[in-house]
Amino acid sequence: MTTFDFTNADSYILNCSTLLTELPVMERAQAAKDAGFSQVEFWWPFDGNPRPTSAEVDEFIASLDKAGVELRGLNFWAGNMAAGDRGMVSIKGAEADFAANVEIVVEIGRRTGCRAFNALYGLRTEGQAPEEQDEVGLENLKFAADAVAAIEGTVLVEPVSGADDYPLKRASDAAEVVQRVRAQGVANIAVLADFFHMSINGDDVAAVIEADAAKFGHIQIADAAGRGAPGTGELPLQDWIDRSYELGYTGSIALEYKQDRATAFEWLAN
Repeated sequence: MTTFDFTNADSYILNCSTLLTELPVMERAQAAKDAGFSQVEFWWPFDGNPRPTSAEVDEFIASLDKAGVELRGLNFWAGNMAAGDRGMVSIKGAEADFAANVEIVVEIGRRTGCRAFNALYGLRTEGQAPEEQDEVGLENLKFAADAVAAIEGTVLVEPVSGADDYPLKRASDAAEVVQRVRAQGVANIAVLADFFHMSINGDDVAAVIEADAAKFGHIQIADAAGRGAPGTGELPLQDWIDRSYELGYTGSIALEYKQDRATAFEWLAN
């Protein structure tokens, strides 16, 4: 069983898209390193552009290399997150951009060693039937999983809170999508268990852990209410993490909370 040091920065992957946001994206890897982290993850870091130039990709990878941090997680292009998009996987008409993005994600993974890739499912969209969107989602997820399999990568699917039109709200919703893709002969796809989103959306997180912890592809945490650092809310995050490992979870824990840079890491021991 993994022994998890809850207050040690080096135990975690730092999400540099919810934290350190006072800084430009290309400066966040170094700031993470300066704060004591050696592992990072990012949402798609190219301002909603599914097809960044080679120079832009090079700049991003150079920022990681210069800082000496390991990229452990990366989101596929998810549309314009600032404008409210929550993924393009199930959006009809976005298939060509998504496919092009997958190729770039695989390149970044190959060059950095990143092997975990989060595919936000997308919102229910006016004029698009849910069953049609789900068929697009199934095809896109299979395409992405097949592509990242070449670098031994895994596609992650997560429940999300705060977006009424996002259809995957509970862990069971994400697990159902994962199972549909697996039924197509795809093995490298799993649920991303975001304990904050699951809690906010009404999941019995402890029960989900008991049933499925060994199947989780990744875990992200933030406290609730408020989505702040551990200890700012009421969630038993340490207990949930420890129990997940006891039940066979073998992955990492990512910090995906939102807090100002000045106070974000005061709860850590180092």
